[in-house]
Amino acid sequence: MTEHETGPGDRAAQQAGGAEARADVRQDNGAQVKTGKDNGGVPEAGIPELVIISGMSGAGRSTAAKCLEDLGWFVVDNLPPALIPTMVELGARSQGNVARIAVVVDVRGRRFFDALRESLADLDARGVTRRTVFLESSDEALVRRFESVRRPHPLQGDGRIVDGIAAERELLRELRGDADLVIDTSGLNVHELRAKMHAQFAGEEEPELRATVMSFGFKYGLPVDADLVVDMRFLPNPHWVPELRPYTGLNEEVASYVFNQPGAKEFLDRYAELLRMIAAGYRREGKRYVTIAVGCTGGKHRSVAMSEKLAARLAAEGVETVVVHRDMGRE
Repeated sequence: MTEHETGPGDRAAQQAGGAEARADVRQDNGAQVKTGKDNGGVPEAGIPELVIISGMSGAGRSTAAKCLEDLGWFVVDNLPPALIPTMVELGARSQGNVARIAVVVDVRGRRFFDALRESLADLDARGVTRRTVFLESSDEALVRRFESVRRPHPLQGDGRIVDGIAAERELLRELRGDADLVIDTSGLNVHELRAKMHAQFAGEEEPELRATVMSFGFKYGLPVDADLVVDMRFLPNPHWVPELRPYTGLNEEVASYVFNQPGAKEFLDRYAELLRMIAAGYRREGKRYVTIAVGCTGGKHRSVAMSEKLAARLAAEGVETVVVHRDMGRE
């Protein structure tokens, strides 16, 4: 996936610059707006929904933004972070015409990062509900993408592409840790990334919590977008049972073999109980997305069977759940 970052940031800045910053009350197209610090500059009832899209250069920010635009969001690409609160204010004064705003933030320097942090603190103080989507990708995938379009990394300077990637990854470390949704695009094409964004944002009403339960094989590496990781290698491997080896954990005989092993059912019960507690905490903290990675050696038998059962338990608890078997079929 190659990302072409083009942004009408200057035009958005000009539009936002028209908003006066004095503390008074005035009529604007029939909507009364107070622009002082008492109410944060926006009428509470009209505050739009806000999504901030950020992440590694080349990881697919523009693709994610385009998907939201197609879903009816008002999207501003490469908006200076300091202008985000102003965009929210302008949306609030649109009388409902701009109910959902997505802002693509291109953080390429410490000054921009500090401005973003100040803007997010400002939004929190105003009581604005916001979500942050972080696009992640492996170093190898990013290098391939930059080399395929023969473009330098924006932070590499006189160094190599990998130097720019390392600098940006360090700069974005805190933002990634605070993100509500992390999407690893290392193995995704443009259509697959759009499908992921569509699945998360296309609904008329956002659920309280969405969970992705992902089976994987440790020999293929840990999923970088996992919030929680559990290891099924404490169970006997069906790979060593000749009649089960060709099948996957979706097969009834394989699943029965896995859950008839000592500790399998107990683990499912106790981990499901733990997830129930974690899900309640995520809801209280306003976290809407969680990725649970379930691993075994090859991601074919044990992790697949356990992922299916865990997903069913979460769904029974009212958590909207998607199951992904990352490595099934690779052997």
